[in-house]
Amino acid sequence: MTGVRDDFLATARTAVTLLRDPALAGRWTAPSALPGFTVAGLAGHLAYQVIGVSEALSGPVPREPVVPLLEHYARVGWIGAAVDDEVNVRIRRGGEETAAEGPAALADRTASAVAGLTVLLAAAPDRPVRLPFWGPWSLTLDDLLVTRTMELAVHADDLAAGLGIATPALPPGAVETVVGLLSRLAVRRHGATAVLRALSRAERAPATIAAF
Repeated sequence: MTGVRDDFLATARTAVTLLRDPALAGRWTAPSALPGFTVAGLAGHLAYQVIGVSEALSGPVPREPVVPLLEHYARVGWIGAAVDDEVNVRIRRGGEETAAEGPAALADRTASAVAGLTVLLAAAPDRPVRLPFWGPWSLTLDDLLVTRTMELAVHADDLAAGLGIATPALPPGAVETVVGLLSRLAVRRHGATAVLRALSRAERAPATIAAF
């Protein structure tokens, strides 16, 4: 199994632990740390980063062309979209639907997906995969797992912040993967000089180098 697969699975298990935290049920219908998301919807969105991979691998190999990782982010509609744009409304709706059976069922479903993927990813080739809401393109499996690891890391922090609990620690390999991807996206958005200054020169650092 490749490092990215191990890191994805380890991060997914961390997400399951977060989904089982007692604080989640207590704030299930409350607003989350993300505008427009309830805690339940954000928990469902977090869980889908695992469940969606399982569903994608259960289907046929897609025919859509495979694009490089950064090209994927050049195509997605949610980057730069307003909170109430249709793409973000659809994402929030999907999170609510995934979480519809409640926190315990959501955690169990996610844990089951992790268990299945632990077996599946040990032998799966680096085949094309895609999620159903993308446009007409695919990613390699390992690139998909990089995107899902990033989503798990970012949204685990969002969910923990809304619950008022500590953000779960990520495996070291996952930190490298996620920070590496976000750094590349930040360079594309802000330029290399801005990112270099933000990381090395507080006196000349820009206001933000946010990747999205």
